[in-house]
Amino acid sequence: MKGRSLNPTLVTYNVMLDVYGKKGRSWNKILDLLDEMKSVGLEFDEFTCSTVLSACGREGLLEEAKSFFDELKLSGYIPGTVTYNSLLQVYGKAGIYNEALSVLREMEEKNCPPDSVTYNELVAAYVRAGFQDEGAAFIETMAQKGIMPNAITYTTVIDAYGKAGKEDRALSLFRQMKESGCVPNVCTYNSILGMLGKKSRVDDMMEIISDMKSNGCKPNRVTWNTMLVMCGNKGMQKYVNRVFQEMKNCGFEPDRDTFNTLISAYGRCGSEISASKMHEEMIKAGFSPCITTYNALLNALARRGDWRASESVVLDLRNKGFKPNETTYCLMIQSYSKGGNIRGIERIAKEIYDGHIFPSWMLLRTLVLANFKCRSLVGMERAFQEFLKNGYKPDLVLFNSMLSIFSRNRMYDRAQDMIHFIRENGLKPDLVTYNSLMDMYARAGDCWKAQEVLNGLLEGNGRPDLVSYNTVIKGFCRQGLMQEAMRTLTEMTNRGIRPCIVTYNTFVAGFSARGFFQEVDEVISYMIEDNCRPNELTYTTIVDGFCKAKKYKDAMEFVSRIKEKDGLYGEESMQRLVSRIRENMES
Repeated sequence: MKGRSLNPTLVTYNVMLDVYGKKGRSWNKILDLLDEMKSVGLEFDEFTCSTVLSACGREGLLEEAKSFFDELKLSGYIPGTVTYNSLLQVYGKAGIYNEALSVLREMEEKNCPPDSVTYNELVAAYVRAGFQDEGAAFIETMAQKGIMPNAITYTTVIDAYGKAGKEDRALSLFRQMKESGCVPNVCTYNSILGMLGKKSRVDDMMEIISDMKSNGCKPNRVTWNTMLVMCGNKGMQKYVNRVFQEMKNCGFEPDRDTFNTLISAYGRCGSEISASKMHEEMIKAGFSPCITTYNALLNALARRGDWRASESVVLDLRNKGFKPNETTYCLMIQSYSKGGNIRGIERIAKEIYDGHIFPSWMLLRTLVLANFKCRSLVGMERAFQEFLKNGYKPDLVLFNSMLSIFSRNRMYDRAQDMIHFIRENGLKPDLVTYNSLMDMYARAGDCWKAQEVLNGLLEGNGRPDLVSYNTVIKGFCRQGLMQEAMRTLTEMTNRGIRPCIVTYNTFVAGFSARGFFQEVDEVISYMIEDNCRPNELTYTTIVDGFCKAKKYKDAMEFVSRIKEKDGLYGEESMQRLVSRIRENMES
């Protein structure tokens, strides 16, 4: 253009900025264009500013966005609603709700009228930080200010409730949306289908699909991709294939998003080969892998805990010029956790704490749970403190995990703090909470307190499970209150809950510790009659009980009689028991 003596106009530069912004990985080129615009005397307009900020939002360039916006104001530029909204989008995607709220306040101070887009971005910021109810409250605020919430507003909150496991609240808001006269769009339906699919609520999904059809809302490619995601569970590979074929029969050819979804779905089915095959098919179809593709591959590897292969994928994406995003780091943490590589988790944690990786709600939550799975108390406490320091709202899963690890480590005061925080945050304890509480009291030797928690659960119309009863039985057995343990077992079976190997082994340990070996024999007989074969731990516990009582001869006799009751018990296992007795005799 310049070679033909044609000078680029403001529109030309804005188009180029938009192209680079959508292309990605072009921040330096955007800066060069902005410098060139300044050098030829062109003033930025609303489109220029919003386009640059939108580019920052796509790439997660928070500091760059803030710096650009501050420079704009210093140069005398007065931002309009569109520019402010673009900045809100940057903070909204990162879940930095406090910064987003400060942008709204600045708009109000500058008499810049917020619109529905402003509030939608603000809602997005809050729900990304875990504040779903606060995000939903903005719907009422909008109505009071004469700004009608639209489908995007409702869908943002519905989707957030779904991701937080609050399906009933999401469906309630969906009904409220329709009652207010706001027509759900295909994105709304897709969010609800995805939410219900995760919980395998097939009947509810069918109702939503029926509602979708009756409202004349046609399924789009995302709908089909959502159905593929729903099928992406272990053992459902044939359903993935069927939905994919049906999608093509309806005239939808797979695009890059479909291939990414298929890679992820096959990965969740446990079929790494099919995931890799889809990756190859995608490239053959002419689609270049993007960060979502790499994350889909990482998802498949993370489920297997193959952190070495995951590291290779991250290295490849960096070499291709991509920048790891929040999902990438979350999946790497999960891969390290599944593979038991605590050092890998610590490396990413250090980058977060040192400020090299943005500490988002999802990333810190993943870090807490990964440390929990690896039973790293120190790592878990640090991640949880960082979570709170950033102003994020913990969900019940996080509180339950903290409660559980404090209980396991006999940190009962800290565990009680978690119970206080759960109530303080307006959350309702679930079965996992109650089970963790029972476990805490059982470990502390306060078996009657564990029984009280169980009674409270029953009185509140809760449904104790096998873990609940096993925990209370363990508490009584450890204190030698075998009659109370038997009473709890009877109560459990009367409620239709069958004992498992853990239940029986708990009784075996309780009777053996007190030298009640006749009762131990009765438990073994009952186990075999109940088709719950004793395992090596069962017999080891009994042998240890004999040895603790110095009854080595009785221990040998017991081992010699095992085959009479349990003909399937292996010879090698028998020899290990004999060796264990001899070691005790010699020590």
